[in-house]
Amino acid sequence: MFRFEVIRRDAGSSARAGLLETAHGTVETPAFMPVGTQGSVKSLTPEELEACGVQILLGNTYHLHLRPGEEVIGRFGGLHRFMGWRRPLLTDSGGFQIFSLAALARVTEEGVAFRSHLDGSERRLTPERAVEIQLALGADILMCLDRVAGWPAPAAEFEAAERQTLRWAERCRRRWRESGEAGTRALFGIVQGGMDPALRRRSAEDLAALDFSGYAVGGLSVGEPLELMLAAAAGTLPFLPPEKPRYVMGVGRPEDLLDLICLGADLFDCVLPTRNARHGKLFTSRGTVQVTHAAWRTEEGPPDPECRCYTCRRYSLAYLRHLFLSRELLAYRLNSLHNVHYFIHLVRSAREAILAGTFADFRNRFYRRREI
Repeated sequence: MFRFEVIRRDAGSSARAGLLETAHGTVETPAFMPVGTQGSVKSLTPEELEACGVQILLGNTYHLHLRPGEEVIGRFGGLHRFMGWRRPLLTDSGGFQIFSLAALARVTEEGVAFRSHLDGSERRLTPERAVEIQLALGADILMCLDRVAGWPAPAAEFEAAERQTLRWAERCRRRWRESGEAGTRALFGIVQGGMDPALRRRSAEDLAALDFSGYAVGGLSVGEPLELMLAAAAGTLPFLPPEKPRYVMGVGRPEDLLDLICLGADLFDCVLPTRNARHGKLFTSRGTVQVTHAAWRTEEGPPDPECRCYTCRRYSLAYLRHLFLSRELLAYRLNSLHNVHYFIHLVRSAREAILAGTFADFRNRFYRRREI
């Protein structure tokens, strides 16, 4: 059975620590989800992810539907067995691709018709079909199909996307309940509304009335300035049911995670750890390190002396620089291992601070160390 419980609240903010129970195990929140869009977190094995402390992964309905197809994955009993991942899985609905692949998408009230970026074939995704595909993938947490409007856009476009998201959410909920899986598979509604506080509040309240398993804050990191992103999250999270998990989608700078935890968010995902790793950028306790910098040519120390990841325990910055400049595949693996570990450890440490009643000190210390 899917269940969520808040076990500790921070006295000085809206931060909270919780337990999210699924059929594939319990997730201690706040938690960060690495992105495995096509059934793989780029360059890393499930065993390596587990060693980093990853509790839950994200997969993508649109991409897995295109390749290899839910029929293939279904033959293996679902995505868990197909990719060798034993812990919880959350699948995005494909709604973000309406924004990211806008040139290939045609949206109607019924759903969205995509022109496949792989072979040009037309694929149709309706709210009902999005739920059916996610059920076939065997996800523990399903997402409603939503309509994302990029920033900037006319106010009327944001409102239209928010209203359509609600109508699609009602259809997703109906199909989810008809499936007989509502007791074991969770379905999250997604709040839209652009950067308009009134639209955000209306979307949150209307979705809350539908009593989903949890709620997501969508439509962020779509081109808006940082201050607007945080303001939109701050104008959404307080209107979501406090007893349900809250997921902020696609936002992932370390400082953003701590700010959002402070606002009461429980789950996060972002491609930043592995994407930056492939560009030679490492996250550390003192800020970002670019491995190609000439200063690291003979550096014997690790990227972060305080980090206990496999990369920092075994390798020097000089070696990582050499690998990256030589375009050795090992560079991307070692960089990714470090960055994923960093994100997981940061959010886990924030949770421990909430439980200990020291979250404000933890957050202040995080910022002070990055200023040195």
